[in-house]
Amino acid sequence: MFDTGRPVLVVPVGAEATLSPRRVLVGWDSRVEASRSVREALDLLAGAEEVRVALVDPEATCTGNGAEPGADIAAYLTRHGARVSVDRLASRGKPVATVLAQQAIDTSADLIVMGAYGSRRLRERLAGGVTRWIVGKPPLPLFLAR
Repeated sequence: MFDTGRPVLVVPVGAEATLSPRRVLVGWDSRVEASRSVREALDLLAGAEEVRVALVDPEATCTGNGAEPGADIAAYLTRHGARVSVDRLASRGKPVATVLAQQAIDTSADLIVMGAYGSRRLRERLAGGVTRWIVGKPPLPLFLAR
């Protein structure tokens, strides 16, 4: 995943991969990797019946979030033909990956689109992290880019 320069589709055992998903959950944190994953998946997102942008514990005015977390990426996706809603989720002490996975299940998503491993790969490898957890236990197919 690190050296391909291309997005990766991770399909869990027993799941069916599709390049025409009906419902997509976008794990959004306003980082470069998340932006890249959305840009790489734009055709899939525009063709989906429903795209839900999920932010876990977003902070207004946090770098990249603006005054209304998720509004900018929702507007971008809408301009490209996607039907978008934004879910701002509280973690309540749960790991971000757990919250995203549960939201994907609860909303009957066919695919999760998210950025993979930021520049702190070593830290994520040592301490765990969203990418490591979700790739290790994917609840459904994942579209990852970094």
